Amino acid sequence: MSELLYYDLKDAAGVAPGLATQVCRELGRRIVAGHFSEGGLIDDENKLCDRFGVSKSVVREAVKLLVGKGLLEVRRGSGTRVRRRVSWNLLDDDVLAWHQGIEPRPDFLRQLMDVRQMIEPNAAGWAATSASPDQVEDIRKAQLAMERAASIQDFVIADALFHRAILRASNNELLTAMEGVIFSALLSSIKITNDDPLDNKERSLPLHREILEAIEAKDSEKASTAMRKHMADTYERLSNVLPGFRLKEADHR
Repeated sequence: MSELLYYDLKDAAGVAPGLATQVCRELGRRIVAGHFSEGGLIDDENKLCDRFGVSKSVVREAVKLLVGKGLLEVRRGSGTRVRRRVSWNLLDDDVLAWHQGIEPRPDFLRQLMDVRQMIEPNAAGWAATSASPDQVEDIRKAQLAMERAASIQDFVIADALFHRAILRASNNELLTAMEGVIFSALLSSIKITNDDPLDNKERSLPLHREILEAIEAKDSEKASTAMRKHMADTYERLSNVLPGFRLKEADHR
């Protein structure tokens, strides 16, 4: 699953980015991938101009964008350095998208899943009591698209739209703002658990159907429980196939 699919799901595609944004994304991908190490200097301005075939003003604007995302810091006289990962704005849409281009980091994916486990059961419960008929229909359409998906990418897109529809049906603006976390975790996990797409679909569909039916019945407790069950299943599958994913007991202390 690609960075472009993430942008598509976020409705961010369709408008060609300007030169500064393009350079920002190229540098951002390299930073997230570790080509520029934390605490290390990136190439100087002249080298970046030559590499990307752009002017100094474009490079400066790109660097400014990355500074705003917490990835870079500019120090007069000592160059531009990559900040420690702890300072990055990891919920930024671009930063989440750039993670799609690298091998999933077990610790980061686990943290994304932890956030999903906190957010989505509550969102499903609230959706059961507050969703409008149109919002329930959006969830139903996404479920139907999952049932009819002819390819794994179609299934993943429908799956992501299912979860987005539930977040939006909770009618909580702050939860809706977290949908990028859902997309990033979903796309990253599919890379790992996609060894058998048919099994993936057959195992996942009943869990999603249970969530939908609880929301349709306006049963908040059942909807939360069903979503929690789905999150636990995803967590288990990732734990079984991704070394280093499962939370160690020492991490609790």
